[in-house]
Amino acid sequence: KGMLARDPGDPEVWGIAYNGAVSPERQRFTIAHELGHFVLHRDRQPRFNCDKESVYSGIDTIRVIEREADDFASNLLMPGDLLRDWIANQRIDFRVLGDIAQRFQVSLEALCIRYIKFTTERAILVYWDNGYMKYEWRSGSARRTRARIRRNGEPVEPMPGTLAADASIAQEWDGTEMSAAIWCPEEASHMKLQEFKHSYTSGERVLTLLLLETAEPRS
Repeated sequence: KGMLARDPGDPEVWGIAYNGAVSPERQRFTIAHELGHFVLHRDRQPRFNCDKESVYSGIDTIRVIEREADDFASNLLMPGDLLRDWIANQRIDFRVLGDIAQRFQVSLEALCIRYIKFTTERAILVYWDNGYMKYEWRSGSARRTRARIRRNGEPVEPMPGTLAADASIAQEWDGTEMSAAIWCPEEASHMKLQEFKHSYTSGERVLTLLLLETAEPRS
């Protein structure tokens, strides 16, 4: 969580507050996010109280400006030209993405979201919190081919037979191949995907990356 606020004693002065107890990567992204509010939104309001819930809020105006600040931070901390160079001609897995995250000094989650926005591959990123889906990001190719994860009710839980649903597997950074239809109901039975899994220290939060085989766009 971070905050950007104007000094009530001097309207020209702004300050950024952030949680010094979180990881340095989280601190860097929070500061960059608040700087994004300063550059993009300081004429709208004198104070911004930000947390991850705001990004996925149902309130359109809040969601839009929070995602704009996130995009600003991503562009600042993970320049697109460098990312394209570093992922070019590589077999992508969590090890490669983790190494790039370290080079950028950002979290694996932030780097994966950035990767999803840049890759030409069919890719889906899912973040789970206490066994339920918190968000899903799909690459442009995944959207054009209508690849989306199976919904098994609300809130969404991982499907049986996936690594995400297997509590005995905490990490799978190299990837496991399986039928794409296990995850994505509209995929043909012959299509495959690679599932990657990263569990955070508490074990309650899980990051899933799905890399699907190439397919033609659907109308």
